[in-house]
Amino acid sequence: MKQADCYDGSNNGVVVMVEPYSQKEQVQQVVYRILDANLDRAREGLRIIEEWCRFGLNNAQLALECKKERQELAIWHTAELRAARNTLGDPGTELTHPQEEQRTSIKALLQANFCRVQEAMRVLEEYSKLYNPNMGKAFKQMRYRVYNLESQLLGYQRQQLLLRSHLYLVTSPDEKLLEIVESALKGGLTLLQYREKTADDVFRLEQAKKLRQLCHTYGAIFIINDRVDLALAVDADGVHLGQQDMPIATARQLLGSHRLIGRSTTNSQEMQQAIAEGADYIGVGPVYETPTKVGKAATGLEYVRYAAKNCPLPWFAIGGIDPQNINDVIDAGANRVAVVRSIVQADQPTLVTQYFLSQLNRIKLEPSKSYV
Repeated sequence: MKQADCYDGSNNGVVVMVEPYSQKEQVQQVVYRILDANLDRAREGLRIIEEWCRFGLNNAQLALECKKERQELAIWHTAELRAARNTLGDPGTELTHPQEEQRTSIKALLQANFCRVQEAMRVLEEYSKLYNPNMGKAFKQMRYRVYNLESQLLGYQRQQLLLRSHLYLVTSPDEKLLEIVESALKGGLTLLQYREKTADDVFRLEQAKKLRQLCHTYGAIFIINDRVDLALAVDADGVHLGQQDMPIATARQLLGSHRLIGRSTTNSQEMQQAIAEGADYIGVGPVYETPTKVGKAATGLEYVRYAAKNCPLPWFAIGGIDPQNINDVIDAGANRVAVVRSIVQADQPTLVTQYFLSQLNRIKLEPSKSYV
C-alpha cells in the first residue's frame, strides 16, 4: 500500500500515510498472480507426466525431456511472482468437475495433464507479454516442445503395447459386437480392428466411438480398417490399410507420427514394400481360405515361414486361423495371429481368447525357437 494523509486519533495525532494501489499496480498484481498460478499448474502437470515416463515406461529420455521443461519453468518462477500468490483469496480453489475426480486409464490421465500443461503455457505466453516479452517468446517455443513430447509419448506407448500384443481381433458385423468385444477384452485381448464394409457412416461413427471407449477402458489398441477420416474422427490409435488403399506416406501425413499404420500383405514383395514405406506392423496372409477375403487365394504356411525369417516388424498371420490350426501356424514361425470368425462367432469369446493367448504365450517357454 502507498501512503496518503489519514488521521489516526489513537496515535496522538500522528498522521499515517495510507494510499490504495493505483489501477495500474492492481492490474500488475493480478497479472503476477495469473503467472504464478499457471507456472505452478504447468510444473505440476509435467511432474505427473515425468513420473509415468520414469516409473511406468522406464524411459530415461522422455523423463529427461520432462525434467528439462520443468527446470526452465522454475527459472521463470521468480520470487516476485511467488510473492503475489493469494491462495486463500482465490475463488478457483473450490471449483471442480466430476471428470477431474476420476481417470479411466493411464492414457486418460496423461492426456488430461498434457492439456493442463498446454493450457497453462498458452496463458503464460499471453500474460507474460505484459510482464516480460522474452518470457512470452520462451513459452511459445516451450508449448510447441510439449506438443511434440505428447506425440512422442503417445506414440511410444502405442508401439510398446503393439509389441506386447500377440492376438489381434478384426471385427465382422454382429448385433452383439460390443458384447463380444468386451468379452474378448476381458480374456486378455489388447489389439482390436474395427472392420465394417457395408454400414453407413453414421452407424460406423457411433459404433467406432463405443468400441474405442471399450478398448481404452481395458487398455487395448483400437485400429480402424481403411478409413483414415474415421480414425481421426474418433481418435483411434491408428488404421489398417489394404493393398488398394491410400499410400502409407499419405496416411502418415494425415494421422501424424504417433498413430499406428498397418498394411495387409500377401507375398514377399508386398511385405518389403510395406517395410520400406514405414508401416508399423503388417498382416501376413490369408494363410487359409476365408470368407472375409473372397476371391483371394490362400498363401499357405510358406509365406508365414518367410515372414518369420525376414520381417523385422511386428507381423500377424491372418486368414482362417482357428483353435484347430493355430498350432500349425505357430510351428511355421508365427508368434502373433489375427482372427475374425474364431472369436466373433464363438459361443464363449472370453475362453477362446484365453485359449489363443495360452498357445501364443507357450512360445516364450521354448528358448530354442527364435521369432521376430
